[in-house]
Amino acid sequence: MRYQWDDNPDLNITPLVDIMLVLMAILMVTAPTIIYQEKITLPKGSKTETLQKVKSIEIRMDRNGVIYFLKEKYRIFSFPDRFLLKTESMDKNIPVYIRADERLRYKDVMFLLKTVKEAGFSKVSLVTDG
Repeated sequence: MRYQWDDNPDLNITPLVDIMLVLMAILMVTAPTIIYQEKITLPKGSKTETLQKVKSIEIRMDRNGVIYFLKEKYRIFSFPDRFLLKTESMDKNIPVYIRADERLRYKDVMFLLKTVKEAGFSKVSLVTDG
């Protein structure tokens, strides 16, 4: 028997790839369910000072367009001037949370948001129920 050195044997790697894909699928399914039981002792923290609550401003607007700010009621068109007067001595980095009724018109909520932004507050958020 004489060997031909010019022949290039073809390797069939299809079964190897199939087995590796099955093993990878098994690993992907079982990996999230693995729970490690190591006991970890965390360092003790200092109890010298408790966290202070961050001050914030809350502005509410009901479905009739009445704005509630600092326990007072304002109509939508008188609010900008009053808001500027009340907040001119406040820190402008305080977060402002606006709670507006979902039945309000979009432009009324944007008017309120624009008023707060023009007063110099940069951290303004609309609060949702979700």
